[in-house]
Amino acid sequence: MAVVSNGTTIIDAGALGSGAATGKTILIKTLTASNSANLSFVHGSSSVVFNNTYDKYVFKFINIHPATDGAKFQVNFRDGGTAYDATKTTTLFQAYKQEDGGGQALTYRTPDDLAQSTASQMLSADCDNDNDSNLGGELTIFNPMDSSNHTWTAFRFMGFQVAGHVNNFLGMIQRRVDESVNGIQFYPSAGNFATGKVYLYRRLNA
Repeated sequence: MAVVSNGTTIIDAGALGSGAATGKTILIKTLTASNSANLSFVHGSSSVVFNNTYDKYVFKFINIHPATDGAKFQVNFRDGGTAYDATKTTTLFQAYKQEDGGGQALTYRTPDDLAQSTASQMLSADCDNDNDSNLGGELTIFNPMDSSNHTWTAFRFMGFQVAGHVNNFLGMIQRRVDESVNGIQFYPSAGNFATGKVYLYRRLNA
């Protein structure tokens, strides 16, 4: 016996059909850095879907390598125009361990949070550009096109800092209630991305 909803087979002989919302993530777009000034995802451009079709979008960052030593990894959002200047309030925590065992700490990064600001939000600090160094992480956006409620972004990044720290950055971004987001841009504070990949996934709604 099959269970059908709106013309889609959900369960057939006890098995989930291909149209069922099983909670898995589906790849939308991959961007590969090659001495790139930024990596940008804009709804409706280059097959990117980034609107209210889905309520959760996930970005994964693999082997991000800055060309400039000490650059910060940053993000900003488009809110309907062409500029990446959405208003946001943020938090940022850092946990680190000195590679030589000389120190460690868990701290709140007061100078790097924002309060109703259009400035870029830092995701990871002072990235090392040695050949064996890279940055990885994940950023999740909930309801990017919602203009009736405050919307949220959560992120976590791991990398190696020029001071010899192994870093773990964890933070949150709240966007203003009247600003829906249709684009996002990632970029270093100085120089370019030498190499690396960013994957955009959509999360199937329940």
